Amino acid sequence: MKVNTRIFGEIEVEEEKLIQFANGIVGFPELKDFALIYDEEKGTDSDVRWMQSIQEPNFAIPVIDPLAIKPDYNPVVEDELLNSVGEINPAELLVLVTITVPKEITQMSINLRAPIVINAAVKKACQIIVEGEDYPVKFPIYEILQANKKAGE
Repeated sequence: MKVNTRIFGEIEVEEEKLIQFANGIVGFPELKDFALIYDEEKGTDSDVRWMQSIQEPNFAIPVIDPLAIKPDYNPVVEDELLNSVGEINPAELLVLVTITVPKEITQMSINLRAPIVINAAVKKACQIIVEGEDYPVKFPIYEILQANKKAGE
């Protein structure tokens, strides 16, 4: 299926790759169908991907695997919060966090408090809110990304 996007223009998305959020995402409960895409110029090796809304071409949020930034990320989540993604097999779970990029790029951060959990086997997802103060909404990542980039060179 062809999908119009603000960032990437018109792209082709295979229907079997669509990810459904039964309850939408935080702040946008009406947006339920997404595609996880990457910037072809950067290739599949890029840590950053995009959750592109199928319903709203102007809505795409950058996401990243939290372990690429914070290797000890392991929030405790109540099982019932994950009911909407189906039967859980840890090998089929993909956890992502959203990235915020303000005008001042050095202030870039990720939201460790509201991870997105995707059951890759059935293409169902949910965004949950982690309780407690261990994981902030704005965890700075600019310096970590710069260090990772230098280490990979």
